[in-house]
Amino acid sequence: MTALFEHSPWVEERADARPSSGDRHADLMTVMYAASAEEQLALIRAHPELAGKAAIDKTLTDASSAEQASAGLDRLTPQEFDQFHVLNGAYRDKFGFPFIICVRLTDKAGILSAMERRLGNAREAEIETALGQIGEIVRLRLEDAK
Repeated sequence: MTALFEHSPWVEERADARPSSGDRHADLMTVMYAASAEEQLALIRAHPELAGKAAIDKTLTDASSAEQASAGLDRLTPQEFDQFHVLNGAYRDKFGFPFIICVRLTDKAGILSAMERRLGNAREAEIETALGQIGEIVRLRLEDAK
């Protein structure tokens, strides 16, 4: 079974320990948003950079690998790869965590545009955006598991 949260089984474990509302996604999001700021940052930081080192050295989870491939990130030109590398670095330097976007809902151009645009955001806004994007990733992974 695919892990719903990247290297963060605690979210599912906490949701499983609570009474179910009958909506698995809502239960998981309740746990994620109720987590401490440190836990939320750890969850965000557990995600790989897009088209980053983990993609090159093949250490992405199966789910992340398939998701990145769905957006064409496994077929970048050298110029696109360089652009991702520069934007990933700028984003991580500014915010202290990797850029998170639900790649299954966009494409390479959309991802690059979002990276450039979101570099102008405040850190707190990016934490909220990243958590929202993780919610979308989890929603799609839950749908795939049905």
